[in-house]
Amino acid sequence: MTRPTARVLALLEILQTGGTRTVADLADRLGVDERTVRRYVDHLIDLDVPVRSVRGRYGGYRLAPGYRMPPLMLTDEEALAVLLGLVAGRRAGLVTTSVAATESAAAKVRRVLPEALGRRLDALLATADFTAPARPVTTPETGVLLMLAEAARHRRPVALTYTAWNGRRSERTLHPYGIVAHSGRWYVTGADSASGEVRTFRLDRIEAAAELPGSYEVPVGFDATDRVLSGLAEVPYLHEVSLRVQGTAEQVRARLPAGIATVRELPADPEAGEDVRWVRILLRAERLEWVASVLAWLDLPFVIESPDALRDHVRALARRLADCADDVVG
Repeated sequence: MTRPTARVLALLEILQTGGTRTVADLADRLGVDERTVRRYVDHLIDLDVPVRSVRGRYGGYRLAPGYRMPPLMLTDEEALAVLLGLVAGRRAGLVTTSVAATESAAAKVRRVLPEALGRRLDALLATADFTAPARPVTTPETGVLLMLAEAARHRRPVALTYTAWNGRRSERTLHPYGIVAHSGRWYVTGADSASGEVRTFRLDRIEAAAELPGSYEVPVGFDATDRVLSGLAEVPYLHEVSLRVQGTAEQVRARLPAGIATVRELPADPEAGEDVRWVRILLRAERLEWVASVLAWLDLPFVIESPDALRDHVRALARRLADCADDVVG
C-alpha cells in the first residue's frame, strides 16, 4: 500500500469517529498540508464515501449521518488466510511493523467482518497454539523496506547509510538485486560501490536510504536467496571447516540448516563411476563439536580436509553414541 493511499484510509478512520473535523486538525493528524487534505477528501468522494463539507468558522469535514463502512466481503477461507497470515508472519519475524501495528491491523479486519464469522475466528485465535517458538524480530524501517523493494523492481541505484556489526558507519551506493527474509531478519543483496562486489546487508542496520537517478542490469541467472545464504555462511567464525561428502549437492543442502555452509559439486571421478558423486562443504563455526553433530545428521560418507582438530570431536561423538547404544536399562 502506498503512503498516500494509507493516509486516505487514515482520514476515513478519523472521520468515522464522528463529528466535524477542521481542515487544520486533519492536516495536523495526518502530517500533511491543508491542500493535501482537500485532495484526500476528493479521493474519498470519488470512491462514493459521503464526505460532507461544513462551512463557517468551525467548519470542516464530516461523514453523512448513519454512514458506516460496509462489511468486508470475505469468504471464511479468505478471512482465515488474512488473520492467520498476520499472526504467522509476526511469529516468523517477517512482519516489519511493531506488534501494536500488527494487532491494530488484525483488529480492523476483525471489526468489518460479519459478526458470525468474526466470532468463529476469535475462537480459533484464542485456542490455537504453535509448536514452533516465535522468532526474535529485528524490525527494519518499513519505509526503507518498501523503498528498496521498489528500487530493486525498477533497477534504480540507492544511497545507503549503513552501520556494520562492529559499529562502523559508512555511506555507499547499492544496486539492489533482491530482498530476502531469513530467520526473522530481512536482507538486501546487490552490487556495492564501496567494495566493488556483490554484498548482503541487514535492513535493520540501514539508517537511511534514498533512491538515486540511473539504472543497472541484474546478472543473468542471479539468485538472491542463494546469495544471501552463501553470504551468511561466509561470516567470520573461530573455525574454518572444509569437508568432502559423498552425495549430490541437493542431498547435502536438504540436510543442512539454511545459511550455514557453501556446497560445491566436485568433478566426477572416472575410476569411481558416474554414479558416485562428491561435494565440498565449506563452513565456519565457533564450536567444532557442533560440526561433528551436523556430520552425524548428514548420514553420508565424508572426508575431513580441515581442521585436524575436528577428527577428535567426531571420534568423541562416535564413542558417546556407541556407549549409549550399549547401555542396558535395568
